[in-house]
Amino acid sequence: MLLFLNVIYVLVAIAMVALILMQRGAGAQAGSGFGGGASATVFGARGASSFLTKATKWLAIVFFAISLFMAWHATDRSQVGGQGTDLGVMSQVPVAPAAPQGDAAVPTAPAAQVAPAASAEVPAAPAADTASQTPESAPSDPAGE
Repeated sequence: MLLFLNVIYVLVAIAMVALILMQRGAGAQAGSGFGGGASATVFGARGASSFLTKATKWLAIVFFAISLFMAWHATDRSQVGGQGTDLGVMSQVPVAPAAPQGDAAVPTAPAAQVAPAASAEVPAAPAADTASQTPESAPSDPAGE
């Protein structure tokens, strides 16, 4: 039944928008007072405006009545359901277990052992003997200069 009411609700809303847009504005009546061709309409001189006004009024009444009924139905249904919370698909999501309390809750990282600076001797790299190189044994320039 609620699906049927939702369909009717949407159709009534669309009909209300259409009827409201079809109505004349407040400034349009000034031209009709001088015989602006309003007597040649299907509903007569004033028939179109009164029909649109009455139809809009009744559609608005139906719209608000359906709104109130659906709101009442939703609150009534939530009170009968016990907890009153319908989570739909979200009710199927598993809940993660709580973390254990105490020392085992957060493991600690092992402490890094730093070697003392005095005992760490780094052997010096042998220095290249640049004095013993002769110009002939020096690497040649690839550009030929």
